[in-house]
Amino acid sequence: MRRRIASLGELDEVAGKGRAADTRPAPAEQATQHDEFEFELPRGYVHSDGTVHKHGRMRLATAKDELRPLIDVRVKENPAYLSVVLLSQVITRLGGLTEVHTGLVENMYATDIAFLQDFYRRINSEGHTRAGVTCPSCGTAFEVDLAGGRLGES
Repeated sequence: MRRRIASLGELDEVAGKGRAADTRPAPAEQATQHDEFEFELPRGYVHSDGTVHKHGRMRLATAKDELRPLIDVRVKENPAYLSVVLLSQVITRLGGLTEVHTGLVENMYATDIAFLQDFYRRINSEGHTRAGVTCPSCGTAFEVDLAGGRLGES
């Protein structure tokens, strides 16, 4: 029989069943260089005090991260809100801000949201932030790192 999950508390309860007491730290606590990726937003989030935050860090998503938005009332009312909830869970830092929540993500520019959605897809599906590109002038193929490094930096 399938169980219908209606709340985040129930999701946590179901996730904990069927396994021994797990004493490992949560993904955000055990983050290493291999499961967190730096990025630089194209525009940047403008904080209420006027500070622009462009550099950030995103961790790899867990199955729980992808399940939680599905039971969120805001997502049920508007499926497009799923990416806002999901991004707020996996972004661990944005500039000097260490608490990223849905309200913050809601106030980001659309270009930054599109960048973060693509970045999320790349690190969670492909495992890296590199993309193959071809120079439109000379036709030379090479890789670029989408994590936001500056030209000329090593």
